[in-house]
Amino acid sequence: MSPVTILIDADACPVKDEIYRVAERYKAEVRVVSNAPFRIPESPRVRRVVVSDGFDAADDWIAGAADHRSVVVTADILLAERCLKAGARVLRHNGEEFTAASIGAAIATRAIMADLRAGMDGIGGGPAPFGKADRSRFLQALDRVMVAMGRG
Repeated sequence: MSPVTILIDADACPVKDEIYRVAERYKAEVRVVSNAPFRIPESPRVRRVVVSDGFDAADDWIAGAADHRSVVVTADILLAERCLKAGARVLRHNGEEFTAASIGAAIATRAIMADLRAGMDGIGGGPAPFGKADRSRFLQALDRVMVAMGRG
């Protein structure tokens, strides 16, 4: 069986270090995909993928590489949908897993929030700050997904 590959939408990912540790434990490959180079650990399993700064270049690369042996880590709902269609497992940075059953509601909520923000003329708060509980939930979720993928 081929190793699991973790594809990181890295430009705004606050859990890269956690991913590296989990990947090492499970002997998974990691691709850190971004528009600019990020520092990565020295490991034969971790590779940096720097794409052009074109619109959606990182998303396009990740969606093209995603398959049934991939775990994609992203907060981008539209990228999550593309990766789910390719058979990948998809996690947000807070540990929430996107699934075929949940992606439709996430897309609808995204559209509603975009409409609300457009009507607020720049007033808005954005997402809650990323905290220790989010990091812990992410680690638990990634571990659960890696165990499940190791079984089949």
